[in-house]
Amino acid sequence: MMMLPAGVVLAQQKPVTGYAPVNGLKMYYEIHGSGEPVVLLHGAFMAITDDWRVWIDELAKTRKVIAVEMQGHGRTADIKRDITYDNLGDDVAALLDYLKIERADLVGYSLGAGAAIDCAIRHPEKVRKVVSISHPMRRDGWVKEANDFWPNFSLEMMKGTPAETEREKLNPIKGSFTEFFNHIKAAAMRPWDFGADNLKATKASFFFIHGDADGVRIDHIAEMYRLKGGGNTHADMQPRVESRLAILPDTTHVTLMNRMTTIVPMINNFLGANPQR
Repeated sequence: MMMLPAGVVLAQQKPVTGYAPVNGLKMYYEIHGSGEPVVLLHGAFMAITDDWRVWIDELAKTRKVIAVEMQGHGRTADIKRDITYDNLGDDVAALLDYLKIERADLVGYSLGAGAAIDCAIRHPEKVRKVVSISHPMRRDGWVKEANDFWPNFSLEMMKGTPAETEREKLNPIKGSFTEFFNHIKAAAMRPWDFGADNLKATKASFFFIHGDADGVRIDHIAEMYRLKGGGNTHADMQPRVESRLAILPDTTHVTLMNRMTTIVPMINNFLGANPQR
């Protein structure tokens, strides 16, 4: 083995980057590392260069991480199309086709978790496992205060925030934040429901990760976990189900992104279990 002189650090390999032509989008993506593929899906108003960067670096130590910027986010221009979970899920499936990846694991946070769940329902042949971080399976899964917030959420609240200023630096369509904001607000206020039967029927195993104060009702989290077979077994006495649940203490929807050192090892353990395809 070649020994490096003291103080010398090998440069990190640059990611493969590109724009995938999917469903009318030119969707920006980055590929880091090597191994089994895992697609990383960000939350609303986020981009790869936000909190995901440290997550990517950690996950890419053992996996091929495909990080994307969904419709209107980061370097992906918005288009005249509603931001819906069906559209986002279809975009993920189309990206996998473009990259010639037959099947992948999906890790999503918030909006990205919704896209991951939808993709697993609508494109089951393309999804092996799903890590859903802080997202319900229907709109009333959020606590009342969360749903009540959106009608009063205004563009002025976002002025000068990193969500606006960083997007303006990255996005190919300058000055387009207002239209993008309206797309996100409409998506949040639109009634939606993945369907309990649809979630139960998914072939993929799920890992639901939540904070104890993240805005998703605790009883709703339990409902989702039960639909995937959890919560009704004593695994010391019988085989445990493949799906998993974690609820982190003293953790909100936003601060879940700061729990990388806790969450990523759990994700690696879950994705690495029974890796046969």
